[in-house]
Amino acid sequence: MIFSLFTNVNEYAILIIEGGKMIIGMSFIASAFIFASMIAIIYFAKKHVDTIETKLYNYILIISIINMIMEFTLCTNILLDVPLFSFYNLLINKLFLVTLFTWFSLFTLYIISVAGVIKIHKKVTWKIIIYYLIMVMLLVFLPIELVDENGVAYSTGIATYLLYGICVFYVLIWLIIIFKNKKKLRKKALPFIAFIICLIIMLVARALIPGLLLNSFSSAFATVLMYFTIENPDIKMIEQLNIAKETAEKANAAKTDFLSNMSHEIRTPLNAIVGFSNILLDDESIPEKAKDEVRDIVMASDNLLEIVNGILDISKIEANKLEIVNNEYSPEKVIDELVALSKGRLGDKLIEFKTNFDPSIPPVLYGDAGRIKQICVNILTNAIKYTKEGWIEFKVSSIVKDNICRLIISVEDTGIGIKEKNIDKLFNKFERLDLEDNVTIEGTGLGLAITKKLVDLMHGKIVVQSVFGKGSKFTVCLDQRIVENPTIKVDTEKIINEEIIVNNKKVLLVDDNKINLKVAERLLESYGIKTESVESGYDCIEKIKNGNKYNLIMLDDMMPRMSGVETLKKLKKIKGFDTKVIALTANALTGMREKYLSDGFNDYLAKPINKEELNKIINKYLNND
Repeated sequence: MIFSLFTNVNEYAILIIEGGKMIIGMSFIASAFIFASMIAIIYFAKKHVDTIETKLYNYILIISIINMIMEFTLCTNILLDVPLFSFYNLLINKLFLVTLFTWFSLFTLYIISVAGVIKIHKKVTWKIIIYYLIMVMLLVFLPIELVDENGVAYSTGIATYLLYGICVFYVLIWLIIIFKNKKKLRKKALPFIAFIICLIIMLVARALIPGLLLNSFSSAFATVLMYFTIENPDIKMIEQLNIAKETAEKANAAKTDFLSNMSHEIRTPLNAIVGFSNILLDDESIPEKAKDEVRDIVMASDNLLEIVNGILDISKIEANKLEIVNNEYSPEKVIDELVALSKGRLGDKLIEFKTNFDPSIPPVLYGDAGRIKQICVNILTNAIKYTKEGWIEFKVSSIVKDNICRLIISVEDTGIGIKEKNIDKLFNKFERLDLEDNVTIEGTGLGLAITKKLVDLMHGKIVVQSVFGKGSKFTVCLDQRIVENPTIKVDTEKIINEEIIVNNKKVLLVDDNKINLKVAERLLESYGIKTESVESGYDCIEKIKNGNKYNLIMLDDMMPRMSGVETLKKLKKIKGFDTKVIALTANALTGMREKYLSDGFNDYLAKPINKEELNKIINKYLNND
């Protein structure tokens, strides 16, 4: 009896020991469950950015908690002496394998998506779903064996071995991805590696001690680690950023409107200054000394106009709205204009202006002639500004290959030069490298910044060579397509410098500004053109409706009550109206010419009126019979 009692006590002691092990194992699971649940509450309580990373983490967090519930249930069944081979126990074991497989699969997808190995789209998603369903079916239908050895219960069999094989395969994939994409993973790499090491130890321990309860604990550990590495910007911060972005966009739009209005308002009085100055220059009764002073007025006006244009262009650059508009053009014409403009800007400077142009440059190229001219003007203007004596050489050569002509434009001078340390600063906005020694030289420091941006937009290259105190050389390379069958007539595009007299022609001028009307009248009178003037679109329409006939209408756009565009639309509705209409406007932002042509105007003339541009308009529309 004593022996029997001793035996019963011994068995009871063994049960207590085994039960104690089970309780310790369950305490691990319970602790992990509580901790993972707290993380889930914190995570789901916040709003999240809807990304693949956050979506996958949502599922991983939920599956991790379900997995722990499954394992805790298995342990409870053992403590409650639920028959090991019952259907209920078998079902829970199968669900446990499925949830464990699901967690490992989601974690693998998470690492793949974060590393950017595969972009998860619809086709890939369907393949993943098909693979997942096949594996789940195998785990459910393949046999599983439940073993009870010395009070330690665990599962084995083909389904279990398949799951462990998949887990080992996943771990290898993780290691390969992490080590190949360390830079992309950044701060995530170390926590992932730490978890993988722990998981490998757990798999080895589980193989040696089958009843060890570390599956759910390990997955919970990884899930918690992921919480601290997941890229999930704070929603409140994003909302604040969106508000800031909208404010910035409104401010940028307001700035653009302001600059557009500023351009118009500055150009309007400039039109009067330049217009009357040009008229005075043509007046033979004015003494030469007075004409020199008038030329100074014109030069000062040109400088002001250049500053306005520079500010407008830099504004477009900042808004990423500066565009390259390609068309057929004559490089010879562009070069002739640049030479004439540069020689005019030399003024009284005793500087030799050398030119060297490659005669083999194709007659017609395809590109943005206006922007190429702007690039050259900026570089030539700088050379003229900073060269007090010596010479300036303007050289254009070409390399033709297949259907492409590479224009190599260089401007070399014997000016003040640039210090080596300052060359890198040349293309910065508002950067003035002459502040110490050349404070009297005009300019905003925008010219070269705009030039660099234009060259970049045209996929070209600009190189600067300079020796301080001896001079500088700017070289620009631009690829332009050669036009085999041009639609433009090169011979008729040359600048018209000769005197144009147009008799028996009548032009209607429409502008709300009386001074601008006076300027236009005086300019057109010098060509022998008769003019009539009205101050609104309504008056213009009345003139046409009353049967007045004109050879040309020059129409301002920005007028009160009815704009020039609205006026043109109403004019075109008048039966029999076929007069050519020119947009004469101070609205000279980049792209406005194209806009006015698309609005139905026949041509475009910007204020202040350029004499050469006016010559072209008159020659094209009034000097054709």
